[in-house]
Amino acid sequence: MVIDALQTVIRADHVLGPPQGGWTYEAYAALPDDGLRYEIIDGVLYMAPAPLPDHENIVMLLGARLVITIEDTGLGRVFASPDVDLGSIVVRPDAVVVLANNPALIDRRKITGAPDLIIEIASPSTAAYDRDTTLGKQGAYARAGIPEYWIADPATRTIEVLVLAEGVYEMFGVFASGDVLRSNVLSDLAVPVERCFPRATA
Repeated sequence: MVIDALQTVIRADHVLGPPQGGWTYEAYAALPDDGLRYEIIDGVLYMAPAPLPDHENIVMLLGARLVITIEDTGLGRVFASPDVDLGSIVVRPDAVVVLANNPALIDRRKITGAPDLIIEIASPSTAAYDRDTTLGKQGAYARAGIPEYWIADPATRTIEVLVLAEGVYEMFGVFASGDVLRSNVLSDLAVPVERCFPRATA
């Protein structure tokens, strides 16, 4: 396959390194920067297309709203696309929240352990992977004990909030334009959903 034309998330079986199933953060960190995103789910290396500008714009908008609620009030810290090392799972979510009572998770190069909230921006190339409860991120985040997981969908301009209950995610709410975004982890959050997406153009 032509990697430059990558349109979806695939197993990176062609990448030199440990056998699939044996990838670790150390092997991941040694990969060259080729413009693609690599992640590990249960020791298996995957690769995804680099995010597009519209995707990054939504990351910035959501991040800005979260900074006001979290960083400006001393509740914790907000990160854009950090490495998150969960052992046999190594991911680069679009945004991550670590609350102030979990400072040991943050070190110079990565977040080690389960942050309080992970956010992914869905795109046609990653939506199935983001929602997969077995081989994809939703299942991995549940197994890692991430308390809350958001999926922001630019196509529908909605944010789906999932909360962990007995090892699986349950729906907390799907918030659309006109709604106020709420969170189980961030009890003081009250952000109009439309402010998390670019302004609609005529």
